[in-house]
Amino acid sequence: MAQRSSVADVVMHPVRLRIVQQLGGRRLTTAQLREALPDVTQATLYRHVATLVEAGILEVVGERRVRGAVERTLALGEQMAHVDQAELREMSAAQLRTAFLTFLGDVSASFDRIVDHPEASLRDYLGFGRGPLYVTADDLAAIQAGLGDLLAPYLTDDGTGKRRVSLATILLPEPDDE
Repeated sequence: MAQRSSVADVVMHPVRLRIVQQLGGRRLTTAQLREALPDVTQATLYRHVATLVEAGILEVVGERRVRGAVERTLALGEQMAHVDQAELREMSAAQLRTAFLTFLGDVSASFDRIVDHPEASLRDYLGFGRGPLYVTADDLAAIQAGLGDLLAPYLTDDGTGKRRVSLATILLPEPDDE
């Protein structure tokens, strides 16, 4: 379990979470990451990229010389940047709150960028909602597997000019006493 906890600790930093989300389904150079995250200083970005590479969350899939420096191309690594059910059970209440607030903060910042963006057509891709499901743990596992299969063709950039959207999910069980 020690390795799993360290993955959560690594990924749940707000800047590192944003880096991982930028790389989901695509390969980006460090320069492209800087463009995608203009509010993160270059030194901070490189420090967090190094931490993610060291943890196996990111991998360097290419290098090339650019004006005397080496520019790296990055992709998500073998180590999945996802906290699974076993890891969630191992986390303390404080760790869970921190992870969840980091996640919500990132979703909220993305929402703010869309709402404030001058391109009104971006709202055609915006949506959010909430509804109940009645499931067992096995039902939930089947739903998640089915969603994985359903979404698989849309998880990588195939270069055909499709718009990238971020799909965020939150599962909140309701205690029996409510």
